[in-house]
Amino acid sequence: MKQQPIPHWPGRMVGPVYVRSTPEGAPEKAVFVHGLAGSATNWTDLMDELKDVVTGYALDLPGAGYSPAPADGDYSVDAHARAVIGLLEEVGPAHLFGNSLGGAVAVRVAALRPDLVRSLTLVSPALPDLLPRYGPARVAAAATPRIGEWVAGKLTLVPAAQRVNATFAMVWADAGRVHPDRFNEAIEELRRRDALSHTAVSMIGSARGIVAEYFRRGADNLWSQAARVVAPTLVIYGKLDRLVRPAMAAKAGRTFRQVRLVLLPRVGHVAQMERPDVVAAEARRLIGETRLGNAPLAS
Repeated sequence: MKQQPIPHWPGRMVGPVYVRSTPEGAPEKAVFVHGLAGSATNWTDLMDELKDVVTGYALDLPGAGYSPAPADGDYSVDAHARAVIGLLEEVGPAHLFGNSLGGAVAVRVAALRPDLVRSLTLVSPALPDLLPRYGPARVAAAATPRIGEWVAGKLTLVPAAQRVNATFAMVWADAGRVHPDRFNEAIEELRRRDALSHTAVSMIGSARGIVAEYFRRGADNLWSQAARVVAPTLVIYGKLDRLVRPAMAAKAGRTFRQVRLVLLPRVGHVAQMERPDVVAAEARRLIGETRLGNAPLAS
């Protein structure tokens, strides 16, 4: 029988975004950034694993989860990065975690504000990769003008349980490992989101934001910014990831200055949800190295 999952961490508004946090008292702080169509609850179990070493703050990006739509309607990676920087300025320098779109956002934050990032942990970061792949092709379709809106409208006609099941099947290596309580929580959250007027707009806007990054050139390209990150970095890929190619680990290893690479077997796109224990062990190692002033070694 599957172990009963813990409740999601309580939250509150911090400036323009909703933030869930673990109890204060740990020696250090961490900020967690979710991926496209995700929310702060994607980090619940990893935050539990790490609560003795970091006080965790997981935000809902603008327009996602319980965060309201931004007044300016900006869902670009730049705008999301500004939201994360605002939270970091509020809580102080922290260990920064990002998954998928959140990984791209975290790279930009670490490059722009090294003073706020003690270490960087990326889980299947959505860094530019122009080779065709089914998952990114779906994101690109959602980002296409008029098509994205049409698809979003049609999706609301599909039962929430069916949509949640399809999402888990895409991002987990084995959706059968999802606890029934987590599945039911996701259904209820999707139903709540369906009733909000900005849900489709935020999803499409964020999809367009990450697609735009794949074609950005010059010093502001995410890979160029990755090369400027000075924080010790851990990059985790699932070998069964259907959205981000695990082969991108090689490029990450060549690009980040101080990096350790971890490839997890039988894991998909959301390692922090599928194997929070393993991700936590790797993050603890990085946090310990950071505290001692040791740079991580590529492996």
